[in-house]
Amino acid sequence: MSLVPLHMQHSRRFEQNRFVYPVLSRRSAGISLGVNLNPDKVCNFDCIYCQVDRVSPAENRFVELPQLLVELREMLDWAASGEIFQHPQFAAVPPQFQRLNDIAFSGDGEPTTYRNFDEIISACASVKSQRQLDAVKMVLITNASMFHRPHVQRGLATLDANQGEIWAKLDAGTEAYFKLVERTTIPFRLILENITAAARVRPLVIQSLFLRINNAAPPAAEYEAFCDRLNEIVAAGGKIKLVQIYTVARKPAESIVSALSDAEIDALAALVAQRTSLPVQSYYGNSPA
Repeated sequence: MSLVPLHMQHSRRFEQNRFVYPVLSRRSAGISLGVNLNPDKVCNFDCIYCQVDRVSPAENRFVELPQLLVELREMLDWAASGEIFQHPQFAAVPPQFQRLNDIAFSGDGEPTTYRNFDEIISACASVKSQRQLDAVKMVLITNASMFHRPHVQRGLATLDANQGEIWAKLDAGTEAYFKLVERTTIPFRLILENITAAARVRPLVIQSLFLRINNAAPPAAEYEAFCDRLNEIVAAGGKIKLVQIYTVARKPAESIVSALSDAEIDALAALVAQRTSLPVQSYYGNSPA
């Protein structure tokens, strides 16, 4: 059996599946069924901390919806019945985490770039409904870069109607640090505008990963600016239900990247709570789920 902690095992395939994979998610506190909408490994961000293996070639270039739905049905039945915890990979899951929490749209790139995003969200929602799994969430893990597109907005509306939750990435307080970490041509301003607009419609979870670069933590001014951005979202009418503060837990894209210590994560979480009065949850780099 692997000695790697379960929350650090996020293999993009399980047995013979190509699009749907079960993981023990530390942020979901249970089993999350990942749905990979970017099997080609193409992403509009190039984050220095990305933990997707982009060295080996992609096994699949396109999403095959019929096959994805077959895998989703099988994984939902397997996880919801509890049979998953008889498998060697999940037999060591602590009792409090032996639950199916969500279907998470994430994978090897930005899921909202998938051209038929609204259609696939609707199809997956139908599968969940057919199995009467109303308590199972549908979670979108996203960099918020495409929220302004009409087909993405339609998909978000479907999530809203099906126990959906949006986890929007916000890893910076300033444009300069955003460019350093995310390495994208997309303006930081657009990300902030998209998060604010989406948060006016429904409460969002903000997922924020901070790290060390060449063993240096972000400057204090960056943390203060991050808090300012959160406050600006709320002041503009956006609703934030939770801020997740976490750090690197698996091998990152760049060797210059390393995790913040548990104490550094806790200090940042305390700062965010004090400066914004928002609920904050800490997740550590090398601690068990």
